[in-house]
Amino acid sequence: MVEFAPLSVPLQRRLQTASVVQWVFSFLCLAQCCTAVFIALFFTRFWLVSALYAAWWFIDREKPRKGARRIHALRNSVIWRYMRDYFPVKLVKTAELDPRQNYVMGFHPHGVLAVGAFLNFCTEASGFSTIFPGITPHLMMLSLWFRFPFFRDYLMSAGLVSSDKESASYVLQKPEGGNMLAIIVGGAQEALDARPGSYTLLLKNRKGFVRLAIEHGTPLVPIFSFGENDLFEQVRNPKGSWLRKLQHRLQQIMGISLPLFHARGIFQYSFGLVPYRRPICTVVGKPIPVQRKHRPSEEEVDQVHQKYLNELCKLFEEHKAKYNIPEDRHLEFI
Repeated sequence: MVEFAPLSVPLQRRLQTASVVQWVFSFLCLAQCCTAVFIALFFTRFWLVSALYAAWWFIDREKPRKGARRIHALRNSVIWRYMRDYFPVKLVKTAELDPRQNYVMGFHPHGVLAVGAFLNFCTEASGFSTIFPGITPHLMMLSLWFRFPFFRDYLMSAGLVSSDKESASYVLQKPEGGNMLAIIVGGAQEALDARPGSYTLLLKNRKGFVRLAIEHGTPLVPIFSFGENDLFEQVRNPKGSWLRKLQHRLQQIMGISLPLFHARGIFQYSFGLVPYRRPICTVVGKPIPVQRKHRPSEEEVDQVHQKYLNELCKLFEEHKAKYNIPEDRHLEFI
């Protein structure tokens, strides 16, 4: 039985839903649409637009690895405030961050569409700059997405940077400090385990971000986004199933995972790709000091990695009761 939304829904809630719908569309379809427009323009009298953009694209090709090109008007848009209020999304600080230092932040979990990471670090909807004054956030995203015309500029305007070592080093080498590099450590593969009630993190063997922090001597900051996995249901895909094997194979080929997710629709609550209205609370933990070493050994990386796991578990255990997580539920690392 389909449960339809009432006709008397207030305008504010309609605008909140519209803001989320445009974001889901952007996440799933905007790159393909931008590419289609770029190619189609070549066959019209506006072909010069694509030709000039192609020249600009070539000149600007390294920008995603050079800190991107944020546009503050876009980051401060009212659209993101409506999207924040839809769930709602909240950013919680547990410790001060010194703006004279750079930081590597590990964001967990990925969720299906990483809503918390986007709203907190790519927009000012949750007040990042007010909560952490003097800190400039940079969220890493798969390099693949910066290969789409027009779409790459949209991503960079929000402060997203390419997920490669050169890009990370550029952000972390700011001599006066004040840069924050946010990494969704579990990546696309972790999205395949994103479903309500899941606290499984793909982290046991993910140590590249730790090595990066040691090489630059930047503190590590664990982040847990409570509610991130509760926004969508996902078709069952247990390990060993044909669906999981297919998803892993596609990820190896394309670099992105394809979770079969569903939630609600625009005018009804029974099915669709619009996330549920469930709260997200992103809790930023305290910095873990890291001693700089140009070429850390495996043992040194393992020690800092274990310390990070312990701090992340501590962060989760200290706050889980506030977000209605049962006492017997704990993080599981795979």
